[in-house]
Amino acid sequence: MLPQRLDFYEEWLHPDGLRDGNIGLAPLTAVVGFLRTEGEAYERVMTRAGALAGEWSIAALPGVQRRVVASLPRGLRARAALRIAARIVRSVLSTSKASTRLRRGHARLSVTSSLFCAVREPHAAPLCAFYAALGADVLRRFDLPVEVRIESCRAVSGGACVVELDLSGAAEVPGPAMAA
Repeated sequence: MLPQRLDFYEEWLHPDGLRDGNIGLAPLTAVVGFLRTEGEAYERVMTRAGALAGEWSIAALPGVQRRVVASLPRGLRARAALRIAARIVRSVLSTSKASTRLRRGHARLSVTSSLFCAVREPHAAPLCAFYAALGADVLRRFDLPVEVRIESCRAVSGGACVVELDLSGAAEVPGPAMAA
């Protein structure tokens, strides 16, 4: 996303560490802080990172688990996908707490102790693009179309980061009737 800055960021996040999943908290926190100074590129990078985290995490699930979740009725599938998204949030930073709620086609992903939204002073815009993209990607991978909106952000107003995931307008459309 920022090819002209690749050398700078690779000083902090070594490709081998990224591949092995053993990047320390200090370098990751520094990189997130530096990214915030990149302007609108921050949101693009965090959105892409969240989508990739969802994609890679779903691909890493046992095949049986993916198939079982995919075969569930829509409501149960959405609940299972949200649990998976919350688990991914906790795996990004062990001190993060993630909770989900699903009611009438509207889901909510709440994250406390966010790595991305820990700032010294309030920020003008939400920094939760990672979580929004992650939640949307996980739901879409289980054939659940979704619209996403960041309701609140720890960096802006304190408290928790809350991502609204609207599944209500994306109801399953029945296929054509089959002749007997």
